[in-house]
Amino acid sequence: MSDTLKIASWNINSVRFRMEIVERFLREETPDILCLQETKTVDDTFPAAAFHKLGYTHQILHGQPMHHGVAIVSKIPIREDDRLDWQANGEARHVGVRLDNGLRLENVYVPAGGDVPDRTLNPKFGQKLDFLERMIGWSEKLSVPTLLVGDFNIAPLESDVWSHKQLLDVVSHTPVEVDTLGRLQAAHDWIDLGRQFVPAPERLYTWWSYRAKDWAASDRGRRLDHMWASKDVAEQAVAHRVHEPCRSWLKPSDHIPIVTEFRF
Repeated sequence: MSDTLKIASWNINSVRFRMEIVERFLREETPDILCLQETKTVDDTFPAAAFHKLGYTHQILHGQPMHHGVAIVSKIPIREDDRLDWQANGEARHVGVRLDNGLRLENVYVPAGGDVPDRTLNPKFGQKLDFLERMIGWSEKLSVPTLLVGDFNIAPLESDVWSHKQLLDVVSHTPVEVDTLGRLQAAHDWIDLGRQFVPAPERLYTWWSYRAKDWAASDRGRRLDHMWASKDVAEQAVAHRVHEPCRSWLKPSDHIPIVTEFRF
């Protein structure tokens, strides 16, 4: 492995349906590792051969039929570390690997939480908060260099959404979600790499709804996708980028890829 490591994360919203833009991104950006969320396929129908052709011969998959699913594909050796059931119902929402340099890489797809921010009226919202509580317990016990990436489905800062006031009662930016995510961050002193390189209140979105006729013109974005690092790992980060043009590619995901480059 070279002294530079480039890791990408992308909620692809069906890897088989969007393989064409995944291939384009990999050719243009050439990350060493790509973490995918919402692959929406069982492992047997994951497009493994297409990734192999591009040099991503190391693949750790955790899929399920039609929904959820996570995967890590890599040009460098990775070995499976864990598949944690933070949802407590068997959904494929996490996979963790270790690299030869000792880095632990965790790929997570946090539940969206439904539409109503009330666990009594909307059990999905309660499941999301409980998912995060389990992640908090896990984070408190971490003792190795770790990078946590994925779709957290929460935009924590006021500047992480297009309108703080209008989204205060909208799932993904409610005070209880922001508070819970804050406790998760504090549980391991996680460093938010996105905001390390693009400090608030600078605009930094990773998701735009399909509902907008022209997503770029309305620009009602949210920063739902994150990379958090242990302090020792964050110190090795040299660059972080969001790839906004991908949102305009053919058959796009509603999320865009985020990439951090490290020098070990």
